[in-house]
Amino acid sequence: MKKLFIFAFLLMLAACSPAQAPAAFNATDITGAEFGKALTLTDHNGKLRNLSDFKGKVVTLFFGYTHCPDVCPTTMSDLKNTMKLLGDKSNEVQVLFVTVDPERDTQAVLAQFVPSFDSRFIGLRGNAQETKQTLGDFKIFYAKVAGKSKDDYTVDHSAGMYVFDKEGKIRLYMNYGETPAEMASDIKQLL
Repeated sequence: MKKLFIFAFLLMLAACSPAQAPAAFNATDITGAEFGKALTLTDHNGKLRNLSDFKGKVVTLFFGYTHCPDVCPTTMSDLKNTMKLLGDKSNEVQVLFVTVDPERDTQAVLAQFVPSFDSRFIGLRGNAQETKQTLGDFKIFYAKVAGKSKDDYTVDHSAGMYVFDKEGKIRLYMNYGETPAEMASDIKQLL
């Protein structure tokens, strides 16, 4: 009888213990998504890169272009500030910027633009077909919008970014406008 009482008491204690709550992200949790599993593009130094090159780091993947008037530089600045908030942990994060405008965003242009925010950031590009394939694989909308001349155009595009965990699995979709503090909080949970 005494053993039964002790067992019942332990069961009550276990029932009163708070369960481990699942991670609460600011971003949209897309764990298990069946897209965006691979990426092969050339970096701003001319080296062919794959997502698997960055296993062991949390990867943020942003699609934009260097002539973007507002969203892209704002997002890159937010990512720069996110890295500052992460402190030493920022060395466990890799920011990748994929251009949606390979016509103007040459390797040299990316090499000047992307590291200007943080020297650890990497710009990626492909030719027109590789870009189309990659953007399709990641379900990124993009459309060229004509300007006053052939070279004066903008590119409408999806403004969020994907975040991969250290094992290279897609985990989050961060909407445009999340603050550096919100981004840092989510990334810390994946570290």
